[in-house]
Amino acid sequence: MCLDAGLLASVAHGTTVVTNAIVEGRGARVGLITTRGFRDVLEIGRQSRLHLYDSRLPAKPEPLVPRRLRLEVTERVGPDGSILIPLDVNELAAIVKTFEQEGVESVAVCLLHGYANPTHERALKAALARHFAHVSVSSDINAEFREYERTSTTALNAAVMPLANRYVGELVDALGRRASGAALHLLHSAGGMMSVEAARARPLAMAASGPAAGVAAATYVALRLGLGRALAFDMGGTTTDVCLITDGVAETAAQRRLAGYPVRLPMVAVESIGAGGGSIAHVDVANALKVGPRSAGAVPGPACYGIGGTEPTVTDANLVLGYLNPERVYGGSIHLERARAVTVIESLGRRLGLSLVEMAQGVVEVANANMLRALRLVSVQRGYDLRDFALIAYGGAGPIHAGALARQAGIARVVVPVHSGAFSALGCLVSPLRYDAVQTWRARLDAWDAKPVEDRFRELEERCLAPLLDEGIAVERVALERSCDLRYTGQNYELAVAWGDDAGALRAAFEARHRQLYGYATGESVECVNLRVVARVMDTALELPTFEPAESRAGSGVQRAWFAEMGEIELRRHPRAALAPGRPVVGPALIEDEWSTTLVYPGQRCAADRFGHLVIETGV
Repeated sequence: MCLDAGLLASVAHGTTVVTNAIVEGRGARVGLITTRGFRDVLEIGRQSRLHLYDSRLPAKPEPLVPRRLRLEVTERVGPDGSILIPLDVNELAAIVKTFEQEGVESVAVCLLHGYANPTHERALKAALARHFAHVSVSSDINAEFREYERTSTTALNAAVMPLANRYVGELVDALGRRASGAALHLLHSAGGMMSVEAARARPLAMAASGPAAGVAAATYVALRLGLGRALAFDMGGTTTDVCLITDGVAETAAQRRLAGYPVRLPMVAVESIGAGGGSIAHVDVANALKVGPRSAGAVPGPACYGIGGTEPTVTDANLVLGYLNPERVYGGSIHLERARAVTVIESLGRRLGLSLVEMAQGVVEVANANMLRALRLVSVQRGYDLRDFALIAYGGAGPIHAGALARQAGIARVVVPVHSGAFSALGCLVSPLRYDAVQTWRARLDAWDAKPVEDRFRELEERCLAPLLDEGIAVERVALERSCDLRYTGQNYELAVAWGDDAGALRAAFEARHRQLYGYATGESVECVNLRVVARVMDTALELPTFEPAESRAGSGVQRAWFAEMGEIELRRHPRAALAPGRPVVGPALIEDEWSTTLVYPGQRCAADRFGHLVIETGV
C-alpha cells in the first residue's frame, strides 16, 4: 500500500543517529571555551571509578575535547550569579584563530557558575556565531551545578550538533518534497516529542530516544488498561531494556551515561543489560555458565539462523526446548534450523557434562536470572514491591521469557501488546509534545522564601511554553508540572520531589521518598538544589481500533517442548491473528504472529482483549 503523502498532517520521527555517533566516536571536532583556570575539568572528571579493579578496562574514558582545544577566557561569576570578574571579550580573537587553524567545527562554552548567571556565556555565543555555525553554551543545555557533568553534557551536544543538523535538514527537505504541509516532530530521550528547532539547538536530547519510544508505547498501553504500576520489558537481540511506569508516567532520570560520559538531560530511566536473544552462552575460567553480554547480533546471528553463527545463544536454547516454531518464517525471511541449534548447545553441554535439554534449560535460566536482576534494580532497589506491578513485554524475545520472569518475580499479570513488532513506531505516535527546563536554586527549607522561587518557576514555565506557543498550541492544552531536587543539607546526592504548597509539604514528601528508598529519615535540615518544570500537551491520545480476529486457522498445530516441571510434552500452537477477544488459552501453549512468539507457561492462562493485547494471568 502506498501512502498519499498529501494526506499527512504531521510526522513523528525517532532516530538512533545521535546515539550511534556518540558510541562510535564519530562526533565533530569540538573546541571548548571555559573560565581561566578550569580547562582541565574534563580531564579530571570525578573520583568515582566504575571499573576501578577491572584491569581490562580503562579507568575513565578519554576527554571529549583534547587539551590543545580547551581554551580559557578571563571572567568569573560567583555561585550566587554575581559577576566577580568581567568578561574580557578581547581574548576571543586569539581563541577563534586557534580553533580555525585546528579545524574546529563546533564550539562548546561552559563557564564556571554559568548556570547562575548566563550573561557571559550569551555574550560569547553571540560573538562566536559570526565565526562558527555550531555553538553550544551550558546555560542553554544544562543550567545545573556540578561543573564536570555540565561541561561533559555541553561538549557532547556540541560534538553531535553538526551531524544532527545535517540529518534533520535532509529530513526536512525530503518531507518538504513529499508532504510540504506536514509538521515534523522528533522524539527525545525523556519520552516526548520536540520541534525541529529544538532538535537543532539541543540534538543531544535525541540520544537514547530509541528505548524511550518503546517505553512511551508501554506507558500508553498501561494507561489504556488502567495499570497503576507496570514494568516495560523490551528484550531484543542484544540487550534487554526495563523501565518503571507508575500512574501512567514513565520514570525519568536527570543523569545517565553514554559511552562512559555523563549526560545531564532528562531521560527515561531505562536500565539496559547485555541479555537478548543473540546473547552468547559460554563457560568462564571458573567453569561457570555465563550468558552475555557478548552477542551474535543479527549478523552472523544465532547458529539456528544459518547465516554464519557458530556459538550457542539464547535463541538457540529456546529453539531446542521447543519454545520457537522451526516451521515458521520469522520477519518474512528468517528460517530457524533446529539441527544447527542442537549442534552448538550439545557442544557447550559436553564441556559441563550436561545433556542437550539440561544445557538448553541452563542457558535460558541464566538469561532469565540476569533479566530478573534488572527488573529488581528498577523496582525493589527503588523502594517498590514487584508484586504490585504488571509486566509489559515486547521486543523479539520479550514475550517468550516474560511468563517465566513474572512467575519468579511474583508478578500476577503479563501484557504482550498488539503491534509489538512496531512498538517503537507506536511510541512515536503516542508521545506528547514535551519540553523540560531546570535551574539550580540553592535554599534551605527552614529559611524558605516563596517569592523568588515562584518567580524562577515562572521563568522556567515560560521557557517550556515558548516552543509550544510558537506552534499555535493553546495554553489550556498544556499541563505544567513542577518539581524540585531536595537533599539533606550537605549531602552529595538529591531526590526529585513533586512540588508542594509550602516548605512543610516539601519536607514531608522528601522524607517519605527517602524512607521508601533507604528505610529511614533523619529529621535533619533539608535543602533545595534544583527547580524543574515539564510542559506537555495533554490531548494527544491515539485510540487503537478494536481487534477483529481473522477467520484463518493457518499456523495452528503442535510441537514437542520441555519444561522443568513437566518434562517433555506436546505444546499447542495458536495463530495470534485468529484469537477472539476473551477466548482463553491455557498453558503450556505458543501464540504466534509474524514478528514474535508468546509463550504461555504451564499453569498460566492467556486471552486477548478487545484491542488485541494478550493478557497472561500467571497464577502467582
